[in-house]
Amino acid sequence: MTQAEKEQDSGKEKEKEREKEKEKEQQRGVKRPIAPPAIPEPLQEQIQSNFVVVIHPGSRTLRIGRATDTLPVTVPHVIARRHKQSGQPRYEDAWLLREGLNKPESKEQRQNGLKMVDQAIWSKKMSNGVRRTPVSADQARAYNCQIRPAVLDSSSRVKWTNTAHHPPHLVGEEALYVNPSDSYNIHWPVVRGQLNVHPGPGGSLTAIMADLETIWSHVIQKHLEIPLKDLKYYRCVLLVPNIYNRQHIKELVNMLLLNMGFAAIIVHQESVCATFGSGLSSACVVDVGDQKTSLCCVEDGVSHRNSRLCLAYGGSDVTRTFFWLLQRAGLPYRDCQLSSRLDCQLLQQLKETFCHLDQDTSGLQDHEFQTRFPEAPALLYQVRLGDEKLQAPMGLFYPTTFGIVGQKMTSLQYRSQGDTEDPHDEHYLLATQSKQDQVTHTHSLSLSASWMQGEMELGPAQGECLMGTGEVDEPLSAHLSRKTAIMSQFESKALGLDKAILHSIDCCASDETKRKMYSSILVVGGGLIFHGAQEFLLHRIINKMPPSFRRLVDNVEVITRPKDMDPRLISWKGGAVLACLDTTQEMWIHQREWQRFGVRMLRERAAFVW
Repeated sequence: MTQAEKEQDSGKEKEKEREKEKEKEQQRGVKRPIAPPAIPEPLQEQIQSNFVVVIHPGSRTLRIGRATDTLPVTVPHVIARRHKQSGQPRYEDAWLLREGLNKPESKEQRQNGLKMVDQAIWSKKMSNGVRRTPVSADQARAYNCQIRPAVLDSSSRVKWTNTAHHPPHLVGEEALYVNPSDSYNIHWPVVRGQLNVHPGPGGSLTAIMADLETIWSHVIQKHLEIPLKDLKYYRCVLLVPNIYNRQHIKELVNMLLLNMGFAAIIVHQESVCATFGSGLSSACVVDVGDQKTSLCCVEDGVSHRNSRLCLAYGGSDVTRTFFWLLQRAGLPYRDCQLSSRLDCQLLQQLKETFCHLDQDTSGLQDHEFQTRFPEAPALLYQVRLGDEKLQAPMGLFYPTTFGIVGQKMTSLQYRSQGDTEDPHDEHYLLATQSKQDQVTHTHSLSLSASWMQGEMELGPAQGECLMGTGEVDEPLSAHLSRKTAIMSQFESKALGLDKAILHSIDCCASDETKRKMYSSILVVGGGLIFHGAQEFLLHRIINKMPPSFRRLVDNVEVITRPKDMDPRLISWKGGAVLACLDTTQEMWIHQREWQRFGVRMLRERAAFVW
């Protein structure tokens, strides 16, 4: 018998075996998840990148532009809406203030956090081998209390937004500069990375969606110079948080495809886009934003669900802490208020200018800053500062310093609660598996029937990661209730940034993946742009990582400016890269498909498990 004949026979035998296996399955009654019928194959067509708009909506900033643009348009993500009746009470969403700051324990918690920060500053030697000499706030205060501002100009040349023609709404910078005495409410539609749904005025989901549509439409028309009637020729890439609210994503897609009229959309996660934008195939992505910090391990375009964490603090908490430390040091600008929009803007600038994480910079130093407010002279202030500039950003590693009490500080990715529009969701897939599967695979879904390009559930579930293996013969109900208790305890704690990174990496499935992540820790977003941040974070990770890994990992690397790019723009840039890839052709959801099949399209086409 020739070699070719042997191979032919062997192929026939394998075919017979497969047929027998199918027959056995049918006899056993094995149910396979059934994919919903009649969803068409994605259209393959040449896409022009200049007809793709990439939208990255942040809590403080909206970044939006064509996929071919070098840089996105960046505007404050805020809207001012004119009162419908005269005499209506004014309402303004808070900027630097937040829930949980005025509890009886808040002050004590801040002081305890600051003690830990001071201990950490003292314990780390400077590069010359000497320990830092702590500088007390009293030394700075004695000088600052005597300072009076110098008048630079009798007019600041800054004006309130002109509202004489009674515009129904104002967006971005114009909204920030609305006079507080004007009849406008101020709304920030995104807070801590999620839609800002609250019981106050303008806090309903309908009102927030209307705000987002108005802001985005305004920026598209004014800055991108695209008439809204032409959006039917454009496609859209929408970046969403790693830990997302399914209902909110559905509303956003509805709004973009049906209300604004985009022809098609791709929805993708910020962390995966950050790896595209930085040119890395794998990374532990640490996105420090203005109000939230999200972490996720990404491998070859796959976001590991178990490694996702979202911490409810960010750059604005550092700004507020810096203000508290400035007050303690006798800030010469005595009228500064956290409730004032323009003061919040000034404090953000002061933080970005003065704060650092370079422990070699020590002692008292003199600085100056200007205030330029509408209907006021331009003033120049001198200020003497010591450790305040280092203490504030270190709050990211010791978040008790932020003084936030009684709030959920850590979020994990939970399973979908189900959706009536999507009968073949993961609950259906679970239900169609055999009883045995349900017991043994409670924490991992079989998604064999659904086409999924992106994320798979790899490794131990978050709960397992937190609680260890538990009792060997523990009943399932007891195991789940113990897991729930540990998860809720975990979520009430504010993990420091370094500990959160270690936790995220530890939730990866294999040692090989963990090694990859330690050698590629990618820091994006605007919350950690401080001089010395890269070296500071690297030192803390190396000191805290498990000793077993310290021996295995060749090099721990923290990347804060890949390709020397602004870390605030990397995720947006990744969205633009994504829009241009041939492999994303099958991820587009077209307007007609969305009208017909709705949210099922996200499960079919999204590059992550919906």
